[in-house]
Amino acid sequence: MADIQSAPQKSKPKPVAAIASDSKFEMPKYEMPKFDMPKFEMPKFEIPTMEVPPAFREAAEKGIAQAKENYEKFKSAAEQATDVLEETYATASKGYSGYGLKVIETSRANANAAFDLFGELLAAKSYSDVVEKTTAYMRSQFDTVTAQAKELTEQAQKVATETAEPIKESIASFGKAA
Repeated sequence: MADIQSAPQKSKPKPVAAIASDSKFEMPKYEMPKFDMPKFEMPKFEIPTMEVPPAFREAAEKGIAQAKENYEKFKSAAEQATDVLEETYATASKGYSGYGLKVIETSRANANAAFDLFGELLAAKSYSDVVEKTTAYMRSQFDTVTAQAKELTEQAQKVATETAEPIKESIASFGKAA
């Protein structure tokens, strides 16, 4: 077998501080200069006391009173507008619910009529019977759909009118108040 020679171990490198202490060269010691804050006193400004003329004081008090009054008016108007919006929203949601129920009702009636026609067509004995039943269904559905469209239009107009009513009233009352 071949002899395995082990590699010579390398010595670990010395840290820089150790090298500096081992060598004959000495590192100069350096200190940062220390700075002191300049020594001076802040000037003291004396503010002379001054009497505010009564005219200025009176104008300032009037301005403050007017600002408070305007704030109260604005707050009152904002509360009224909020109440109107809440009422409008409640009316609209009730109206839209009613309109949705009406649409479901008409859809159900149309679906039931279509299923009735389908049952009649399954029981038909001849092609002429199928054509006759289909034609009768189409005529009746045309009349039914026309009536349903009229009802849905009336319902939509009613909802729109009821929803817009609080807004109209509030605009009229704001016009009178101004």
